[in-house]
Amino acid sequence: MIEGRPLIVRLRNFVGDTVLSVPALRLLEQHGWRLELVGKGWARGLLEAEGWRVHVRPNGLSERIGQLRDLRRQLRAEDPGFDRRSNALLFPYAFSAALDARLAGLKAEGHAGDGRTWLLRRGLPRREGRHTLVEYWELACDFLGVQAEPPIDIGMKVSEAQRDAARSLLAGHGVGAGYVLICPFANGRVEFLDRSWPVFPDFVRRAHAAGRQVVIVPGPAEVEGAKALYPDAVRLDGVGLGVYNALLQLAGVVVANDTGPAHMAAGVGARLLSIWGPVDPGRWAPWGSTVKLMRRQPGWVDVDEVMAEVGRALG
Repeated sequence: MIEGRPLIVRLRNFVGDTVLSVPALRLLEQHGWRLELVGKGWARGLLEAEGWRVHVRPNGLSERIGQLRDLRRQLRAEDPGFDRRSNALLFPYAFSAALDARLAGLKAEGHAGDGRTWLLRRGLPRREGRHTLVEYWELACDFLGVQAEPPIDIGMKVSEAQRDAARSLLAGHGVGAGYVLICPFANGRVEFLDRSWPVFPDFVRRAHAAGRQVVIVPGPAEVEGAKALYPDAVRLDGVGLGVYNALLQLAGVVVANDTGPAHMAAGVGARLLSIWGPVDPGRWAPWGSTVKLMRRQPGWVDVDEVMAEVGRALG
């Protein structure tokens, strides 16, 4: 006997989007769906504490189709009604996501548009002017045929094993309670605008000089940049996203650019100072009651303002 009706859910390819989709995924689960998530390899670590199964999506078209066909075959054997109903939900907006599902014989639903509606069993409305979390939430509501308000906080789960691993890592580097965790890297641009706070290195020097312990958790492509720009920070290399969630949750305060780890911090309820510049935060600001958005127009907030907020956060 299977627990819940199986539903294949295609995640988006970015950490922030995946965090923002967590309330929608929980809503689907609460309505009796057993989620079979398909996404990037890092999604397993990111969502490990949630208990959802994540199938790592291959890169090539034939491999992607093969994976979905195998998954469809497996779920059809578990649930005889699998092929007689909508059996996949697509969070990506892209044409390719709908094409993959159609070629694999799935009956997928997702946002209409991008010329892909004919590939879907049902195209669902994408409403303008919504925060991305609300957009994903409404997609799940439309799929379920319900109306509900999104939660104030994401409440992403962190396991005790992940917290224990984080505490051990911190102790091994001599880091105590009340540390400042920085997320200074923001890959790419939005609307041709830079998302990186230009005085982040100055802030870290000031915080270190004031006796604050500053921690940085660089991704594989960010290690050299962390060494060069943030020599005063305690660098924790090679950390998986599940343990990273715990490090964010245990921090005294997190200071972050517009970047995936900022959404992780908000997701796990960390106290977050979210630094924004010229990009409009309306769609992409981290979501939750523990987030303080720091933005000045035109330009950026200065180091003194952020140092003052850090002092207030740490008492």
